[in-house]
Amino acid sequence: MLPFENAWPYEKIMGDIYVSSCPFCEAENVLLPLKPSELSVIHDGKKKLLVFPCCHHKTTLIDADHDYLLTDSPIQKRMP
Repeated sequence: MLPFENAWPYEKIMGDIYVSSCPFCEAENVLLPLKPSELSVIHDGKKKLLVFPCCHHKTTLIDADHDYLLTDSPIQKRMP
């Protein structure tokens, strides 16, 4: 089972990939420096360094599906 705290939802809009809020600085509607074609390559097993343009925080993507990006480290706080 994949750890949910390592996942963050994203959206594809007009060929761009957005997150509704940055998990690190909480900026809203962040355009990610990813192409939709890269998502299938990440899903097939290639890792990708993602640098959030709003706060320059770095994380490594290890998987992607149609709704979530999966990183190698926790990006969400656990709820008690």
